[in-house]
Amino acid sequence: MTIDLTSPTQVRRFLEEKGISLKHRFGQNFLVDVHYVDRILAAASLTSQDTVVEVGPGIGVLTARMAQLAGQVVAIEVDSEMVLALKTLLADCTNVNILHQDVLKVDWRKLMAEYAVESFKVVANLPYYITTPVLTMLLEQDLPVTSLVVMVQKEVAERMVAKPGSKDYGAFSVFTQYYSRPSLVTVVPPTVFLPPPKVHSAVVHLQVSGHEHPFSVGNRKSFFQIVKAAFGQRRKMLRRALRGLPYSELQGDTIVDWLEASGIDPTRRGETLSLEEFAKLNCTLPQFISPNPQ
Repeated sequence: MTIDLTSPTQVRRFLEEKGISLKHRFGQNFLVDVHYVDRILAAASLTSQDTVVEVGPGIGVLTARMAQLAGQVVAIEVDSEMVLALKTLLADCTNVNILHQDVLKVDWRKLMAEYAVESFKVVANLPYYITTPVLTMLLEQDLPVTSLVVMVQKEVAERMVAKPGSKDYGAFSVFTQYYSRPSLVTVVPPTVFLPPPKVHSAVVHLQVSGHEHPFSVGNRKSFFQIVKAAFGQRRKMLRRALRGLPYSELQGDTIVDWLEASGIDPTRRGETLSLEEFAKLNCTLPQFISPNPQ
């Protein structure tokens, strides 16, 4: 079936003819504007050598265009009605594989083996209610993801790219910048979605491949423990906020000594620390604790 997936009128008519209702619980707000589709695809820089994983393809507006550019597209959709619609709308796209599954339950190693994937890009208009868990899953599992171009809520995008000392800078900023080099592609108004969401959106490009820190970060687990503790009590100075760490040795003067040994003023607050400063804290930590955390 041939319809213009960037035409709200044609999309609405198709959904009505198929008896498909949009489900709020799945965060279904479909992008129906060719200008923003083009901006996303330009950021993704797809080639015929790429395998692309799309999360929440909806009616396939991005999927259909990516099929023309990439070697293979794996579209993961949880809604059974949308899966049937996609199979109808994308029947001519022989390089598109539609996977009916909850993305948070995907066995990524199995998926890669099934579709002979050695590395992949992620391009998605992420359902806002699962943005953080999806990005956490994709980045933490050390999957061979080379880049991600994702549409997220504008406020989330601002946190991802935020710099130390800004109001948006927090633990998620450090997490994103630990694993990737994020950049804001464009802000997207509600009017280009069907139905329009109540918030503005933004497209973020996360460059994973080739992203390396010019300094040692140390143990990943303890690094994120420090970040979590530092931001867990934003209004407190580090010398107090870091008491929440699971190490019995870190009390009072020992925390102050640890901070000073890392070149960090104990009266600073967590939101002022750069990723490099968190890394310094982490690399200095073994000098002040026993090998086994309490």
